[in-house]
Amino acid sequence: MPTPLESLLQHSAFLSLGKDFYTSLQPTPLPHASWVAISPELANTLGLNSAFKTDEVALKILTGIEVPSSMKPYAAVYSGHQFGVWAGQLGDGRAITLGQINAQDQSWELQLKGAGPTPYSRMGDGRAVLRSSIREFLCSEAMHGLGIPTTRALAITQSPAQVIRESIENAAVVTRVAPSFIRFGQFEHFASNGMHDQLKELTDFVIARFYPEALQHEKPYLYFFELVLKRSAKLVAQWQSVGFCHGVLNTDNMSILGLTLDYGPFGFLDKFALNHICNHTDSQGRYSFANQPQVFYWNLLCLAQALLPIMTSDDSDEAMEQTIEQIKPILTSFTNLYLKEYQVLMSRKLGFDGDTSEQSLHIIQELIQLLDKNAIDYTYFFRNLSRLIQDPQRSLLKDHFIDTVGYDRWMSSYIDQLRIIGIDPDLVIPKMNQVNPKYILRQHLAQMAITQSQLGDHTMVQNLQQCLSHPFEEQPEFEEYATLPPEWANHLEVSCSS
Repeated sequence: MPTPLESLLQHSAFLSLGKDFYTSLQPTPLPHASWVAISPELANTLGLNSAFKTDEVALKILTGIEVPSSMKPYAAVYSGHQFGVWAGQLGDGRAITLGQINAQDQSWELQLKGAGPTPYSRMGDGRAVLRSSIREFLCSEAMHGLGIPTTRALAITQSPAQVIRESIENAAVVTRVAPSFIRFGQFEHFASNGMHDQLKELTDFVIARFYPEALQHEKPYLYFFELVLKRSAKLVAQWQSVGFCHGVLNTDNMSILGLTLDYGPFGFLDKFALNHICNHTDSQGRYSFANQPQVFYWNLLCLAQALLPIMTSDDSDEAMEQTIEQIKPILTSFTNLYLKEYQVLMSRKLGFDGDTSEQSLHIIQELIQLLDKNAIDYTYFFRNLSRLIQDPQRSLLKDHFIDTVGYDRWMSSYIDQLRIIGIDPDLVIPKMNQVNPKYILRQHLAQMAITQSQLGDHTMVQNLQQCLSHPFEEQPEFEEYATLPPEWANHLEVSCSS
């Protein structure tokens, strides 16, 4: 009798696109698999019952040891710009999509990251290590808890099989879940190779499944691009509002659905720094925190260039120029869309209830500069700001500032603006706590969980997953996860190695 996972898994709709888009292959099994953690909430969303976490067949499927005979796993091909340089053909080098589950009026693709080599591994082993798998699992679910569009993570499994990175580490597989893993780089791949029929086929597939409103538009491909741009602008505004750094914003790591995709050397800001670089291999700071909106724009420009052949009515220079002129105002709108979304989000974080008057925006800008100048813990500041509204003289936050004069000046302007807007303190405090998380995946918490898991104790991984699923709530049992980072956390570094 099939297990729940076997019963729910179906062929991925992506397979309808044909051999130019993917390579069919089987995962490479890992020996002696065991569970590390699962996301109960996502399991429930997918229709998996409570016995899922004790299901040995599911464990084998999600480690690549067994594949249901009805499944046709595959790795997708794509290309992309990496650190601003055209890298040519890339692809799923260690990710193999098993199939999809249809649940709650939504299709969800299940993808095994670390399931062995593919034709796109580029001399790599196709594996992932426990360290990076834990980071992706926890951050995927943490971002979902924050309400930020993201790929999800159903489970981590591990094996005593060893993988060589900077050191020898144990192999692991994280099961990623998303409506689709299609990236900007897939459109670039077919455009760069002159495969315009396949480019059109891919675009039609994405529009039909995820952007059906574009079908009613006079210029569906142009409108499709505009919709992707709007989702992308909103996504990066959400990142900036919570202090999230991606670290490797290559075009092949940009989701066509506006999801946070590919958790490599990411990080949430502890000590606020506009020029913070979370990837220590990014020596030029291309993907610094402050640069993320501009990089999104650059990547969208690359996508526009890739879509140009099918947006244009014919191959004439005149038609091409006409299409470019139509694309320009859409691209130009990105900055305003991003700023508008970011300003509203920041206004809500300050309790201004979405007010974006000139004075409110001035206070937001002054605060960003003050936090940057004083290297203030971003999450701690905003979570505790609401506690000062009724008693601004408390030293709860002031003691963290070197520039106390600047702090006093800003706090005075802030309290005055709350009064001008007419904010009721009793009402605004709970609203602020609904948008300012108490719990985020701090680097030191991830590192502590990884260290314990590498020693065989996965309790902290499971506890963090539970805590970060509800980041805005008071959770006394997890109070230690809300404290400021210890001194040793200042020296943690992450890179692309996984």
